[in-house]
Amino acid sequence: MKHRIRFFTRPLLMIIALSMIAAAQTSNTLPRKTVPARELTLDSVVVSLPLGQNAQGQPEPPLEMTLQQLMKTFKIPGLSVAVIDNYKVAWAKGYGVIGPDSSEPVTTRTLFQAGSISKPVAAVGAMWLVEHGKLALDEDVNLKLKSWKVPENEFTKDQKVTLRRLVSHSAGLTVHGFPGYAVGEPVPTLVQIFNGEKPANTAAIRVDYVPGTKSRYSGGGVTIEQQLMMDVTGQPFPQFMRNTVLDKLGMTDSTYEQPLPANRAAQTATGTRADGSAIVGKWHVYPEMAAAGLWTTPTDLAKFAIEIALSKQGKANHILSQKMTQEMLTRQVKDAPIGLAFFLDDKNLDQFGHGGADEGFQAQLIMFADSGKGLAMMGNSDAFFQVLPYVQEAVAKAYGWKYDAGAQPAANLLTLVEVAKGPQAAMEEFERLKQGTIRGYTIDENTLNALGYRLLAQNKIDEAINVFKRNVEEYPKFWNCYDSLGEGYMRAGKKELAIQNYQKSLELNPQNTNGADMLKQLREGK
Repeated sequence: MKHRIRFFTRPLLMIIALSMIAAAQTSNTLPRKTVPARELTLDSVVVSLPLGQNAQGQPEPPLEMTLQQLMKTFKIPGLSVAVIDNYKVAWAKGYGVIGPDSSEPVTTRTLFQAGSISKPVAAVGAMWLVEHGKLALDEDVNLKLKSWKVPENEFTKDQKVTLRRLVSHSAGLTVHGFPGYAVGEPVPTLVQIFNGEKPANTAAIRVDYVPGTKSRYSGGGVTIEQQLMMDVTGQPFPQFMRNTVLDKLGMTDSTYEQPLPANRAAQTATGTRADGSAIVGKWHVYPEMAAAGLWTTPTDLAKFAIEIALSKQGKANHILSQKMTQEMLTRQVKDAPIGLAFFLDDKNLDQFGHGGADEGFQAQLIMFADSGKGLAMMGNSDAFFQVLPYVQEAVAKAYGWKYDAGAQPAANLLTLVEVAKGPQAAMEEFERLKQGTIRGYTIDENTLNALGYRLLAQNKIDEAINVFKRNVEEYPKFWNCYDSLGEGYMRAGKKELAIQNYQKSLELNPQNTNGADMLKQLREGK
């Protein structure tokens, strides 16, 4: 079973070796020239991945790829980047095209959906209301909600849902994120979303653990925050955010309008699936605006991050006071590095940011408040997070970031080796990873699964089956290995082997609905 991974929090960063063209390494295939750090653009960056040692114990030549090659590998039509240095936008640039079937280039003013980066921007509006006495951080939100109330139950008997808990994901509320609504589909009201009533496509938003006792990411809670802001101001959410936040920061290419008006729609990129196909209708509509509805650019997000960083130091404060900004960047819950809407880093105390993913769009914002460095990057692809780590590491090296990316998943490395050298080379790389001759990567049950599904997508069925079989050898108790092998055998027309593996997956995980459906189809001869 191929899982579609959604990233609503700060995505994992891979430890990789990146060399700029200015580096001393040489290459017979890629031209190099000296590029000062502050003139760095990603055209001048080459990703260099060490491949460990061969069977004779000799080091393999590193694999080198340009950004354009990475985008092609992962079928990403377009990227847009803004680099922050010394509290200013050092440079911004678009790469690629606005959609998979378009030749129109991405520019710095092309609009992308920000996904969950909508949340910290919206939270600044909420904190403005707190500072102006319209809301209170620790007050029961039901006291100010007018259009709808959070249903009380046994979990809210002593502890209430508060604004602080909504924005720090500790209010005990359900519904992680939202898939949005295809263009032309009926769009529910917020009250319908809260109650899980049609045409809403998500479950009812309810409290199912005691508020304040632990953290759990909840876009549902942030949508309640949106209703709260609308109820106390009497304004449509996009209008309030325009007047209170966006205009004050010069974020002229940003809006929470859902759906977009025609003049804005003409500026957008087209959302793209990981397989390179376009989202039907170009994008989805998100009435959950505070949680997922911001359209923006990396340059505008950079302006936002710079304002927060400077406000923390009392040097900007166009919206929030220094005290309130510092509160937003202070850890709010014990079990996770979460401030008021921002994700923090225990190893880098000045670091804050957020990632985001809507259907066909993904984005990342990272900022260092004390050094004035950062990165805003957006893409019109569900595969964006597979390229982000390379870009982030290139920028980090060029601009002297001090942060620890940590050990990262190995699936991307195997994908790139497969692209450059073929399936057998990718499997040899996996064996080197297992032997520990390549450092900085983590291997788990999904590492080979990702490679296997890439091969299936290329109709390399026999190679995919061999990869899935190897994964079963590595993880004989993981149900999804058998589900995936069953799919491979089904694609190869080997019905009995497919049935055997789907049965095994269901023995290990009776809740595997995909396996049950496939097994039914195979037995009925469909």
